[in-house]
Amino acid sequence: MVRLDGGLPRLVATDLDGTLVRGDHTVSRYTTDVLAKVREAGITLVGITGRGPRLIDLCNEHIAGAHFLVLSQGGYVVDLDHGGPPRVLSRIRMQGAAVGEAVRLIEAEVGLVQLVTEALDHPNAPLWGEAGVRWPYPEALEVRERADALAAPLFKAFVRAPDLNSDELLKVARCVVPPSLCAATHSGLEFVELCPPGMTKASGLAVVADALGVNAEQTLVFGDMPNDVPMFAWAGRGVAVANAHEELLAVADDVTGTNDEDGVAHYLDRLLTA
Repeated sequence: MVRLDGGLPRLVATDLDGTLVRGDHTVSRYTTDVLAKVREAGITLVGITGRGPRLIDLCNEHIAGAHFLVLSQGGYVVDLDHGGPPRVLSRIRMQGAAVGEAVRLIEAEVGLVQLVTEALDHPNAPLWGEAGVRWPYPEALEVRERADALAAPLFKAFVRAPDLNSDELLKVARCVVPPSLCAATHSGLEFVELCPPGMTKASGLAVVADALGVNAEQTLVFGDMPNDVPMFAWAGRGVAVANAHEELLAVADDVTGTNDEDGVAHYLDRLLTA
């Protein structure tokens, strides 16, 4: 166990799905208790996730007591602990036309894809998806023609190719979509996610760190998927859960137990009592 800068981290950020949240979509009482200890130790706690702002209530449920939430792969940052109602620190969107061009480039390589877009930020807002899209979660999905789904500024878009898994499609997207057009990643769904240029969990977490005057070297992060790679490169220490994607395991400083084994909580508990 290594303590950052010879002591405890000043900032702890953890991904939610597949990392903190168990496979049955719950967070254990043990994990909740350990996160409370993190706060009691004076460490800033951040939930950082690909989930969009429409799911802020679910995020608050899964990481109760977080000081900040970094949502939408880094594009939507919320201060929950400044003494008033939640305050949005960052709200980054991209033009639908940019997503349309990225999708055109992908389809030129793999054929027709399915598209879902996220434009709205109020709680429980619907996603917009083309007819026939199979969305894996019980969230509101409003069927729209592609042109309508791309008609507004977007937080991000989801693209699925029926004959490719998310790793295969991400490889294509990284090859054909210029980073100046959209950032491409995936978070374990069947979809590749297209985000505003330069937007990653690292850029979103940097917003929090700047607000607090905390250095990257004083930050400890946890994750499980390729969308967590940028924040592992940015932070002082990155810890992958044992069930993590091989791309993240390759860059992790340490590995803890799986999400179903409360790996994040056990790691933090040992760190706080070392």
